Amino acid sequence: MADKITYSIVEEIGVVSGSGSWGLELNQVSWNGKPAVFDLRKWSDSHEKMGKGVTMSYQELVNLRDIINEYLEKEEDE
Repeated sequence: MADKITYSIVEEIGVVSGSGSWGLELNQVSWNGKPAVFDLRKWSDSHEKMGKGVTMSYQELVNLRDIINEYLEKEEDE
């Protein structure tokens, strides 16, 4: 039997999009009592259920920001 995964949303950063009772959110989440990471995934309104997601360290989030900014700047120039 698999161990139960525990989580605690340390900080709700923002909602990227919402659809009915589920929303794609960027949060800081502590998984299994470990230090919080940045987490992008769909959550139910009550945060009791979740979809698959991506977790990132602070540096990975910064790198993603830079990649997105560079992409958007190219798109604006076209």
